[in-house]
Amino acid sequence: MPTATRTATRAAARTPLLLLLLAALLLTGGFASAPAHAADEDVTWTVRTAPNSYGADRSSYSYGVNPGGHVEDAMVVANRGRKPLALTVYAADGFTTDTGSLDLLPAGKKSVGVGAWLRTDATKITVRPGKTAEIPFTVAVPRKATPGDYVGGLLTSLKQSDDAEGINVDRRLGIKVKLRVSGALKPALTVEDAHVSYDGTADPFAKGGATLTYTVHNTGNAAVSARQAAELTGPFGWFTAHLAPPKDTPELLPGERWKVTVPATGVAPSFALTAKITLTPLLTDASGSTSPLSPVEATAHGTAIPWTPLVLVLALLACAVAALRLRSRRKQGEEERVREAVARELREREEKVG
Repeated sequence: MPTATRTATRAAARTPLLLLLLAALLLTGGFASAPAHAADEDVTWTVRTAPNSYGADRSSYSYGVNPGGHVEDAMVVANRGRKPLALTVYAADGFTTDTGSLDLLPAGKKSVGVGAWLRTDATKITVRPGKTAEIPFTVAVPRKATPGDYVGGLLTSLKQSDDAEGINVDRRLGIKVKLRVSGALKPALTVEDAHVSYDGTADPFAKGGATLTYTVHNTGNAAVSARQAAELTGPFGWFTAHLAPPKDTPELLPGERWKVTVPATGVAPSFALTAKITLTPLLTDASGSTSPLSPVEATAHGTAIPWTPLVLVLALLACAVAALRLRSRRKQGEEERVREAVARELREREEKVG
């Protein structure tokens, strides 16, 4: 669903503060796939897909294209304000944010997929108040494009100055574009960097907590999400802990990673912990229906050492060792005194004989 994205830049004298503001605004900007509008006092506009042979009421653009092929379509921009609206039009590649939503690269970042293949008839347009403008565009896929999914968007941008704050505000409004380049589709997910950490308690008879962490990596060429399941047990499957059900991952584009953290409670200090992770990839086809694929499984290991009893045992062992050493020293001292007494008695006898 298209949404407005605000970015900002400051004058050179305030560059460090501006960079922080710019980063914050970029991260809070969103992008999705349904008709939407941007409004700011007298400046208001909307974007939507053009009705044509691809459909009359589409929420986004989605195409299946052969390598070397192309598609032609259009976006409609409507000026809902009371002043003429001058917009910049461009395409950009998409990426999944840390919150799981889809966003687009800023205008200054280089695109290699949709953002590089999509071209509009005009890069700048002016729309009169109350009027609409149709922006035709063409997506030309290179002959050497590898099969798989590519996601990006077509954006309209309006830059405005805020003299009071000394910044330039970039408001963006766009629509998602998804391409599936024909060829062998190989959806694949892997689990990486899986680890279990244990957080015990001072009470030797109490159960503690643990944290399971891992990374889901899309190693295939298709955009996929995944249902997740995990369990945590002690040796031989004993002492099952309670794991919070991990949420489904967002749709990850090829090459993207998603970090997962799963807390656990009721973990017995059983010295060894084993976590089993199960991912069920979900693939969406051209019609929009989603199908589950073969599950992916992985394991992670960790230690759950009962430190309080272990410290007590070690303390008792240390006391026992100390007692043995003390006894050994006493015994050695006693033997030394006996030897000295015997030697003294022998000397005295020798002196009497002499």
